[in-house]
Amino acid sequence: MSAATLNDVFKPALEKRYAVAGLVVLGWEDAEAYVAAAEDLNLPIILQAGPGCRKHMPVSVLGRMFRHLADHAKVPVVCHIDHARAYDECAEAVDHGFTSLMIDGSALPLDENIALTQKVVAVARRHGLSVEGEVGAVGYDGRGGSTMTNPDEAQRFERETSIDALAISVGNVHLQTTHAAVIDHELLQKIEAVTTVPLVLHGGSGIAPEMRQFLARNSRVKKFNIGTELRQEFGRSLRAYLAQHPQSFDRLELLAATREPMRRLAREVIGNLGPQG
Repeated sequence: MSAATLNDVFKPALEKRYAVAGLVVLGWEDAEAYVAAAEDLNLPIILQAGPGCRKHMPVSVLGRMFRHLADHAKVPVVCHIDHARAYDECAEAVDHGFTSLMIDGSALPLDENIALTQKVVAVARRHGLSVEGEVGAVGYDGRGGSTMTNPDEAQRFERETSIDALAISVGNVHLQTTHAAVIDHELLQKIEAVTTVPLVLHGGSGIAPEMRQFLARNSRVKKFNIGTELRQEFGRSLRAYLAQHPQSFDRLELLAATREPMRRLAREVIGNLGPQG
């Protein structure tokens, strides 16, 4: 199956009232495990290369890796750049096979955010790709930085940029290691009332699975970004293997030990957001 865009996977999600997992990738082993989990459930998935991943591995390599997995998968796989802060980052992603771009201008004044996003949307449209933008700011656990999304700004942003998905801040926070997020449902409903595109919640690991499932089925939130809880499972499984095999040193052996635990947890995350039944 060929690589998909956000629009490709959101259409059935909207019709059948479920959401799609945007899973944060840090290397081959987790990316391959995520795709295997999606295939187990016959559900789409979004592979995401965030800023940390892009510092670790060149975008040219990530693009080929994502596209290899997507083109050989039995389910739709979106190849997504996450939290690009500049146009050039998005242009590089286009050049190397990514099918979806997240341009994050949330730290900019609204007019500048709109102008930057318009520029990214223009290049994406020429290549048939999808674009996610952000209004408001999703901060980081223990470091602050959140600014709740203003519904009027969200409405204007969508109207003037023609984005395909809108990331919002309604109590969700990046890098939470517990399910401590408190979602402002009233604010979410106000944003839904004045926008039309699928909504995205970053910091999905901080949202309890029961709440993620509720929102997937009862709101226009169609993408949850999940990273921290998967990285926690990677650490747990690696430490457990090392404790049982203290003489092991081979990188391939050590990383292979994390594959099935990561696949199992990814299957739980993807399935929890999926359609009823």
